[in-house]
Amino acid sequence: MSVLTGLYRRWRHLVHELAKFGIVGAFNTVLDFGLANLLHLGLHWPSLSAKTASVAAAATSSYFMNRHWTFRHRAKTGLRREYSLFFLLNAVGLLIAAICILVVERGFDKTGALWFNVAQVAGLAFGMVFRFTTYKRWVFVRPDAAPARRVAEGSLADAPPEARHGETAEPVLVPDARRDSRG
Repeated sequence: MSVLTGLYRRWRHLVHELAKFGIVGAFNTVLDFGLANLLHLGLHWPSLSAKTASVAAAATSSYFMNRHWTFRHRAKTGLRREYSLFFLLNAVGLLIAAICILVVERGFDKTGALWFNVAQVAGLAFGMVFRFTTYKRWVFVRPDAAPARRVAEGSLADAPPEARHGETAEPVLVPDARRDSRG
């Protein structure tokens, strides 16, 4: 029975993360699409400039919502590190969206509100899978992975004593965040 209980806890946690990620994503998709449409269709900005500005605004909002809600149970490895990595990964997401816009506008020679939004939806679909997996893996790390990541990045101040002094010691037990009832 403990194996089944363990599997349930593991999947329940993932479902909660995916649901929260989806809510944050929905909110920021509305922000992204709304701002992109306002800038491109309303204010006549070039499509890629409008998309770049809207992604920057939505990515900033998304970072703080994901950091403080979706992945709040995960280790905090430093605002500068997380935010820089988050924006680097969002730059790749923007590249995915830009490629979709260029394929529609230049490859299929389709322009206008409908086709601009079709391209945005395609970019959203491809980018969503990329962002979820990379945020979870590299930006918002598991609590037990944070000390190892800091050691690998050269910050020995946060490392367990055996990593700082080459000593051997008993393994450090880190509480399992999946058992946290908050989310």
